[in-house]
Amino acid sequence: MSILDEAAQSAERGFEAMNRMAALGTSFLFIIDAWARRSVVLTTEEARGLGIRWSLGASPARMEAAPAYRFQAAAVERSRYAGAFRIIREAQLRGESWLANLTFPSALCTSLSLGDFADFACAPFRLYVPGVLAVFSPERFVRIDSRGRIFSYPMKGTIDAAEPDAAVRILADEKEAAEHVTIVDLIRNDIGMAARRVEVPRFRFITQAVSDQRRLLQVSSEVTGELGEDWRARTGGVLELLLPAGSVTGAPKRRTSEIIREAEGCDRGWYAGVFGYFDGRELDSAVSIRFVERTDSGGLVYRSGGGITINSDMEREYAELQAKIYVPFG
Repeated sequence: MSILDEAAQSAERGFEAMNRMAALGTSFLFIIDAWARRSVVLTTEEARGLGIRWSLGASPARMEAAPAYRFQAAAVERSRYAGAFRIIREAQLRGESWLANLTFPSALCTSLSLGDFADFACAPFRLYVPGVLAVFSPERFVRIDSRGRIFSYPMKGTIDAAEPDAAVRILADEKEAAEHVTIVDLIRNDIGMAARRVEVPRFRFITQAVSDQRRLLQVSSEVTGELGEDWRARTGGVLELLLPAGSVTGAPKRRTSEIIREAEGCDRGWYAGVFGYFDGRELDSAVSIRFVERTDSGGLVYRSGGGITINSDMEREYAELQAKIYVPFG
């Protein structure tokens, strides 16, 4: 049993613990699984005692040079992906979903350890749980400042920066634009359940993720709201309203989540959940994507995927899943 399994509790108990600890100003780390069923909530001292390391909102530049390494990935078989894609497409044709995020694990053959990914990852949001997983996410989930302002940055739309006019093309792509609008609307509605004065001050701006192999351009938006100064006593309740994360599920969220589970045929576990840290005054968190974990057999897998709409092309989406399997070293 992993240290996460030993520390895990129901999401409901985790949300209650967050409410108590935040109200008291006690700093804590939290990790919530993909479907908001299990949670781990640890004080800073408890997390560090287990060897867990994390960094949120930091500069994406790494601190030292990465070692020489081998890195190869065996993506899910095309036929399996096509079958899952078909399940989602048929549900969309029936009008049950208009955006669904389809993901799969890819087996890695690499000389890198989980600790190497954690130490050398070039990403603003990082989490390392010894012997269990390493996350090097480019996507913030929510940030809450000391005055109770909440910020979210849904990310949807990816292109290789080496392609001609990449930024112009990704912003002009009608399928990607429709997918992004759907997610922004979903996040805006989610935040509206917990906050007042919900706004979208920035819409569809470009960010980038850098690896030693390629640069990826990604499209994000900013959604904001006002929770009020009493937000700490309901920290867990706010997160409960927002989960599971819309950018890695889809819309409508509940039915699409059911379709995703049928299509993928395996439990996402901690992948595509969220992790975050409350420092006693403010909270920051990230979506658990760009994710490597150790399997029960001892091997490593890399989980990736992308959003499917009625206009999606299966071959293109399968290629995007593969393109997102990269070593996050700058």
